Formats: sequence, C-alpha cells, structure tokens
Amino acid sequence: MRCKGFLFDLDGTLVDSLPAVERAWSNWARRHGLAPEEVLAFIHGKQAITSLRHFMAGKSEADIAAEFTRLEHIEATETEGITALPGAIALLSHLNKAGIPWAIVTSGSMPVARARHKIAGLPAPEVFVTAERVKRGKPEPDAYLLGAQLLGACAAGVCGGGRCSRWRAFWPGGGLSCHCG
Repeated sequence: MRCKGFLFDLDGTLVDSLPAVERAWSNWARRHGLAPEEVLAFIHGKQAITSLRHFMAGKSEADIAAEFTRLEHIEATETEGITALPGAIALLSHLNKAGIPWAIVTSGSMPVARARHKIAGLPAPEVFVTAERVKRGKPEPDAYLLGAQLLGACAAGVCGGGRCSRWRAFWPGGGLSCHCG
C-alpha cells in the first residue's frame, strides 16, 4: 500500500513513558486509597479525565477537574525514564527527509504530550492531535480522523500505528492500513 501520510500514537509507539505513567498513577491511587494495580489495569490508552471520572464516581466535575490539573502537572514535569523507542527518531527523520507528512495522535493532554515528545528528542510533527482537540477520545476513531484531515490526506491513504484494533473498524471505507505498535 502506498501511504499519503502516517499517524502515530505517542506512548508505547514512539516513546516509552510507561515507568513515568505508572509511577504517577500509582502514587495517585495510593493518595486516594485505591489499589495501584486496579488503576493501572484501567488507565492505559484512555484520556486521563476519563480515568479520573471512573475512579472518582460521585465526585463533582469541579473536584475531578482540580484532580486532573494536579495529575497533568505531575505527568508533564516528572519525566524521568521517558525515552524514544528504538527506531522512532530515525523513522520520523526519514519521513521528514522524504517529505511524507505524519502526525502524532495521543489521548494525552497537550502539556503531557509535549513534555514527553520533547524529553524523548523526537522530531517535530506536522500535526499534533491531543485529548483537548476531540470530543470522544480513544478508543473512538475521532482523533485519528482529525489527524488525517489535518494532514490533508484522505482516510484511505493514511497508515496508522498504535493501539488500533477498535478504531480501524470505524475507519470510513475500511481503507486504513493499520500497523499496531
């Protein structure tokens, strides 16, 4: 398949942020009297606000928003251990040199995604789609559809990488080449 552009998830596809993510969420779980294992089993691949709403059921939106702001600050500043995954920098640099458009599509917020992107030393993407830019976060396809649109590519000509088993099923026309990282 000839691709007109590429969409990449950030965490677990381009960067290894697992130690930092699990450290932040485990500490959050303990502060709230929850088992870290239960929280960690739920959070991956979801927007942080979705996870907070799940674990803070019954709390006000103001309380959840305040907790999100605290957690977002922690995740954006405590970046120890975050690295680019092997081959990520070389691949993105090659795409840039070849003039092939690519985007990062993540369920992370802009401050968290930018911090991880920077600390990993990745090249700058043409398009950065974060949680704030879509109404429905992953695993819904909205972020990937927006990424393809912003790249100026039709959905059938874009290849994606990430946790994509669900969103591939929603891609219009089924023309997405999905390579899960």
